Amino acid sequence: MRLASEAFFDGGPIPRAHACDGDDRSPPLRWTGAPEGTKSFVLLVDDPDAPGGLFHHWACYDIPAYHAELIEGAGRPVGFEDFRHGVNDFRQLGYNGPCPPHGHGRHRYRFRLLALSCAELAIRAHPTCAEVEEEARKHLLSEARLIGLYQR
Repeated sequence: MRLASEAFFDGGPIPRAHACDGDDRSPPLRWTGAPEGTKSFVLLVDDPDAPGGLFHHWACYDIPAYHAELIEGAGRPVGFEDFRHGVNDFRQLGYNGPCPPHGHGRHRYRFRLLALSCAELAIRAHPTCAEVEEEARKHLLSEARLIGLYQR
């Protein structure tokens, strides 16, 4: 499985429009090569370089298997009814983009797409990103990654 974005290439800089310094819109994402038996997808975005340890920016789950992309701005919790959002470490529902501390250097942002064998996660309403990942891993068929970089 492969995950890509029109906004940035793997290992490249994430444009300001997708970060807290800009419009804070989730980037467009597209994927190919989902394995047979895929019934849904989960998208996770996190920062492993955050000063306090792993920082979750987005969990989007119960994405139907017929989807092969998320358009720019799909991380807003209203207006996109085909899937659900978890609560990120900013304590908000949906996407909040890269926002590393000023002067902390370049941070890696991992965009991870999980192909699952279940159509819906058996999870409480408004789960945390960590809870989404924990439940999703029980049904994992395949995983794709895209790394973006950002610094302030």
